[in-house]
Amino acid sequence: MSANIPVSSDHPADLFMPRKELEQLQLKRLKAVARQVYENNAFYRRRFDEAGVRPEDIRTLDDIRKLPVTDKSDLRDNYPYGLLSVPRNEIVRMHASSGTTGKPTVVYYTKNDIRTWAQMFARCLRLAGVTRDDVFQVTPGYGLFTGGLGFHYGGEELGCMVIPIGPGDTRKQIEMMRDFGTTVLGGTVTYSLRISEVCHDLGIDPKDLGLRVGIFGAEHWSDAMRKQIEGTFGFDAFDIYGLSEMFGPGIGLDCKEHHGIHIWEDHFILEILDKRGEPCAEGERGEIVLTPLTKEGMPLIRYRTRDLSKLIGECSCGMTHRIIDRVHGRTDDMVIVRGVNVFPGQIESVLMKHPDINNEWYAHARRSPSGSMDSLVIRVETDKPTKEMMAGLTRELTSTLMGLKPELELVPVGTLPRQEKKTRRLIDERKY
Repeated sequence: MSANIPVSSDHPADLFMPRKELEQLQLKRLKAVARQVYENNAFYRRRFDEAGVRPEDIRTLDDIRKLPVTDKSDLRDNYPYGLLSVPRNEIVRMHASSGTTGKPTVVYYTKNDIRTWAQMFARCLRLAGVTRDDVFQVTPGYGLFTGGLGFHYGGEELGCMVIPIGPGDTRKQIEMMRDFGTTVLGGTVTYSLRISEVCHDLGIDPKDLGLRVGIFGAEHWSDAMRKQIEGTFGFDAFDIYGLSEMFGPGIGLDCKEHHGIHIWEDHFILEILDKRGEPCAEGERGEIVLTPLTKEGMPLIRYRTRDLSKLIGECSCGMTHRIIDRVHGRTDDMVIVRGVNVFPGQIESVLMKHPDINNEWYAHARRSPSGSMDSLVIRVETDKPTKEMMAGLTRELTSTLMGLKPELELVPVGTLPRQEKKTRRLIDERKY
């Protein structure tokens, strides 16, 4: 066990459970959740029967591959209550996210689910070094979105003081930080950058806010972006992972080694699958597929998250919960331009290397009026545009994008739109 994260009340022994014991716990819980959905949910009973599998066929962890996968279309097709695995009177809360067909994607929680979610998020906060003495400012939205309440309940479970301000009114955010001594900021990287811009407008150095930890999720951000915001605020920035279908934010976090995101495997079975649905080798990128082991209200079996990542090697922190690389993008935010797969993270990784590039950028896949040629237009903010910068960025981007040469536009700082929520930076404007 590493001395970097000692076992204590803040970092309990379950984070360092011997791998064999952890897998035994996973198998016990997998058998129970398979039996739960088969006996209590008509959708899963039909899916299991169609696959020719029953709960008693799960004898090893590898047997999870016998079970059918679930995706977002199944949630839409069974709206609103078709995926419940408990009686409706045991549900104490629902959350929802926007859907592509007008109907929201709805998820449900029992009282135990809410408690489990809070405990997982509190585990993330402890891992980031947050304590009862901290003041935690929560900037994600409250309401149907899982973000705000996930951060909120995690902070309360830990025992720190929570400021439930939510998004927007950035000047008020800064005022609250200064008045109440906020030490931990929770939200998105995009909004933290907006806070830094408003600080500079007010003549305030963001470092003087006294923040020491940032917990950010809901969107892709690179290690280059981490270094930039850490330099701006003077805090340690952590990448928190989660999605509404799997409780919400808080199902994994990168530790202080920042080597990758630890997924809480006492609560989930983690798979990385290729396009054929086969397991990826360590280091091979694929889709994150998750099975919750401790969710009562609406456990989704082998849920396809659409997030792309890869398994990476052991972390020097000593924790036994496996690590995924930071999310590279999504299967549904990838854009294909002239046969090249383009992800937002590829573009950001190049842009953030350059100190004279501002944080704001957007990329647009466009089609010529004649329909004969597609192009990738990347608009980037900088107050120091030069021919050399243009040539260098174009060269680096072309290399990163496998020979696809983008049309680069350097625009003055303040030109591009600002967002207070997670930002979609790669936009496909083509009509099909």
